Amino acid sequence: MLACALQTMGSSCSRPHSVNEADAADNTRSADIDRRILQETKADQHIHKLLLLGAGESGKSTIFKQIKLLFRTGFDEAELKGYTPVIHANVFQTIKILYDGAKELAQVEPESSKYVILPDNQEIGEKLSEIGGRLDYPSLNKELVQDETYSCGSVLQVPDCAHYFMDNLDRLAEADYVPTKEDVLHARVRTNGVVEIQFSPLGESKRGGEVYRLYDVGGQRNERRKWIHLFEGVDAVIFCAAISEYDQLLFEDETQNRMMETKELFDWVLKQRCFEKTSFMLFLNKFDIFERKIQKVPLTVCEWFKDYEPIAPGKQDVEHAYE
Repeated sequence: MLACALQTMGSSCSRPHSVNEADAADNTRSADIDRRILQETKADQHIHKLLLLGAGESGKSTIFKQIKLLFRTGFDEAELKGYTPVIHANVFQTIKILYDGAKELAQVEPESSKYVILPDNQEIGEKLSEIGGRLDYPSLNKELVQDETYSCGSVLQVPDCAHYFMDNLDRLAEADYVPTKEDVLHARVRTNGVVEIQFSPLGESKRGGEVYRLYDVGGQRNERRKWIHLFEGVDAVIFCAAISEYDQLLFEDETQNRMMETKELFDWVLKQRCFEKTSFMLFLNKFDIFERKIQKVPLTVCEWFKDYEPIAPGKQDVEHAYE
């Protein structure tokens, strides 16, 4: 009995010691976590937070990639190769849209010859239409269809990268093809959710300069609800607008003009209370596409610019229209 009692007493006496050690360890871990949080909070105070906003296809993601090229290490070979299937998918999408669009336009237009599919591409187009198979690049001409089909791009939802990639088909067809930086900038990848990048204008190798954290979010309507939690604490909003989209319709709503959607979205963002003291920067993108398009499609096709008057009747002056 005495032995049992002593054993019991010994066990009872040892527990507080073990508990105290565990508590001390927990307190140490907690203190370490609190210290790291405090350090990160102090570090974050020196980071300028930028929010990249805009409707879908506004050029936000291109700016994001340019930041990576200019102020970070850019894209290594593995990252460049990772864009190969993306670029091939962009080409596939372009060919499919142009091929189907040429057939559709030829059926509804009196001068159907304007939309003839070039003979060398007709068989390829049929195969793509039927099975969505792998592209046989060597069999494709650089011009899949007549230029008139390209000019109907606003109706057909032809991606902005179409001309660039179709002009470079021979290079894209090479067996050892590795995308260039320019290819990556033209590659179209829809942004889902939220992505971020931290950078300094001085570059990664130098310290002491300003540090920025840029957030890019999806621009399509169903992605915008994800913006809300990013609004607080933002130092500046970079709002992107593609000025070339004055004659185009939304991908997700083909009853809404893209430029009007951008205007309404910009107005809505400006009214948010959390942005009352936030700086705004407006980026007008895709001037090169606008410059080509304005020669053929008048600004007045967009409700916002219905009162626009060119310098001379029938003449679309690029600089005047841009202003």
